[in-house]
Amino acid sequence: MTKSYAHHHRIRVYFEDTDAGGVVYHANYLRWAERARTEALRDMGLPHSDMQRLHGCFLVVRRATVEYARPARLDDEVVVATRIRRASASLLLVQEVFRGEEKLAVLDVTLACVDAASLAPRRLPEPWLGALRARIETEASLTPGGMAP
Repeated sequence: MTKSYAHHHRIRVYFEDTDAGGVVYHANYLRWAERARTEALRDMGLPHSDMQRLHGCFLVVRRATVEYARPARLDDEVVVATRIRRASASLLLVQEVFRGEEKLAVLDVTLACVDAASLAPRRLPEPWLGALRARIETEASLTPGGMAP
């Protein structure tokens, strides 16, 4: 896996993850990305449960695109690397799935913040927005040449 300053989440491929062809079913990459970004936020001290409990809002997927390059297979250990690209009215993440050094898939995910009661769009609460922007700045300063593509 390419050295980066992203959050890394390890996943083992089980039978339940594979399809009839013996490779990981395409939708499972979205499941893995959800787990990885949840853990990335938790590791930043920003668990989803706090957003809802303290601020009355939560994040929803507004857009997700996946580019598949190579299949993962039974018993592989994969790593989902999550990087925050933008934090404003929405949150833009890039999530890459690796098996060792081999890139298997790239996901571009846009999250929107919505009010828990009305489900109407709203801005990210300030404690979150500030922490996410600080993370973006830290990653940019640690990555040679700024944020890696």
